[in-house]
Amino acid sequence: MDELTLYIGNKNYSSWSFRPWIALTAAGVPFREVLIPFDDAGGNPEFRTISPTGRVPVLHHGEFRVWESLAIIEYVAELFPEKAIWPKATADRAVARSISMEMLSGFRGIRNACPMNIRRPKRSLDLPQDVQAGVDADVARISAIWTELTARSGGPYLFGEFSAADAMFAPVVNRFEAYELSSDKAVLAYIAAMKAHSAWKAWETAALAETWIVPADEA
Repeated sequence: MDELTLYIGNKNYSSWSFRPWIALTAAGVPFREVLIPFDDAGGNPEFRTISPTGRVPVLHHGEFRVWESLAIIEYVAELFPEKAIWPKATADRAVARSISMEMLSGFRGIRNACPMNIRRPKRSLDLPQDVQAGVDADVARISAIWTELTARSGGPYLFGEFSAADAMFAPVVNRFEAYELSSDKAVLAYIAAMKAHSAWKAWETAALAETWIVPADEA
């Protein structure tokens, strides 16, 4: 099989890069990582040479390219069915894909107000009322997902074992902690489990060592 190469952006800020990276790493899928840092505008001219969208992440498999975080995860899951990147039970896979798509298409409030920032000291934000309302709605829905699924599966992850669904929510785990968005015990337990995973720790260590600063993401 041709080598898989995953192109990613800054580990401190690039939430979309984090998702396929942690999914593949946690599953033990072999791949080569290439990090291309982005600038204040959130891009880099080099991205155009490796991705049809001019964005990262993008996965190269020989001459073939696949982009967008969830598509990358799906593609690799088909290449390595034995890795069980998605939950094993049919119903669980359906729910996992449902919440992954919900993550992909929604939660604009928390995305816009609370950018992923691994280095950020923990502290809350003083937001305008309308912005805060959007963040609060997102926090409530995400908390409900985490609480319901970990209770049903017995945890520590959404479907018991770490899966693609956990990978899709990984950047939000950082947001919940960095911006002190919840004090709920079940939510904090899930955050602790995610942060204890070896793949999370590897990404975090690399992110903390980065020196690039993107002011727009320093909320």
